[in-house]
Amino acid sequence: MANPFVHVELTTQDPDKAKAFYGSLFDWSLNDVEISPGFTYTMIGVGEGTGGGLMKTPAPGVPTAWLPYVLVADVAASTARAASLGATVIQDVTEVPDAGSFSIIIDPTGAAIGLWQPKAK
Repeated sequence: MANPFVHVELTTQDPDKAKAFYGSLFDWSLNDVEISPGFTYTMIGVGEGTGGGLMKTPAPGVPTAWLPYVLVADVAASTARAASLGATVIQDVTEVPDAGSFSIIIDPTGAAIGLWQPKAK
């Protein structure tokens, strides 16, 4: 499939509570990674299928929600194309060191989705 979903991310005000809940509900592997001082990202391994991550909401007013990410070949071009088609860019292209780049858009119907381009190998 072109442009598959490749990552699903939960942002929440209470990551510890979310980890306790999902760790008890599902057979997921939850591994904390310290991205920078004071910022921990929990990688979610699901075995077979699309994995994801979990983190504290990045800014005041950001709601607790799951956000799917779609694989794209060129995140900058895809973000620009989405904007030209009526999307609102809420997080412009941002690099994740040693991993890739992403952006987050709101589509014309109000739904949020992330775009992901892995780092070239």
